[in-house]
Amino acid sequence: MTIKPATASDLSPEAPEDGPAPTDGTETRPSASRPMRADAVKNRARILEAAEEIFATEGVSVPIDTVAERAGLGVGTLYRHFPTKEALYEAIVMARLDMLLETVRAQNDAADPGEALFAFLREFAGHASAKRDLFEALGSAGIDIKSQCSGMVDEMKQNIDALRQRAVATGAIRPDVSTDEMVGLVLGACQAGGQVGCDDLGLQRMVEIVCAGLREPISSRENP
Repeated sequence: MTIKPATASDLSPEAPEDGPAPTDGTETRPSASRPMRADAVKNRARILEAAEEIFATEGVSVPIDTVAERAGLGVGTLYRHFPTKEALYEAIVMARLDMLLETVRAQNDAADPGEALFAFLREFAGHASAKRDLFEALGSAGIDIKSQCSGMVDEMKQNIDALRQRAVATGAIRPDVSTDEMVGLVLGACQAGGQVGCDDLGLQRMVEIVCAGLREPISSRENP
């Protein structure tokens, strides 16, 4: 996973990220008057990358100490950024949503909106399937991630809808499927794939079936 680096204006002079981890259950976050240091930005990215790799291969029940070890950092540094495992789960999900939002924004400028839409749906399915365990873990902890990221989700839906409308206008997909229905079909494929134990290839096959159903039949293009 690629975490967006902070800009020079976001960083204060580098200093070791030392000192005890917070004991009041709060995460150390940069504020407008005290931005995150450069070493802290790098450490946070290393933690997220390590956590995502471990959770993807070994599940979300892996001890937090294992994540710190994989990242090459002390447990205190990890807890300084993510005081609870749920906070770490949430950060991974939010980073993925941000990546998807950037992807669909870029696809809206594609020359072939139909293929751009299908490419996005494939990537969307991959992210949704990989993060299913994280969503379930957050839900079990009483954290409503959908409410917390509602603004990002709304913006993503708007961008997906714009891409869908462009695909309809070029005759690439059928016009009688709404954005919510389209996203629901992909999420349904992800859920079904998880229930029957599909691997990545099996999931992609299900998504391709969804994409095939979205395509405008050739006969209707030739005989409007």
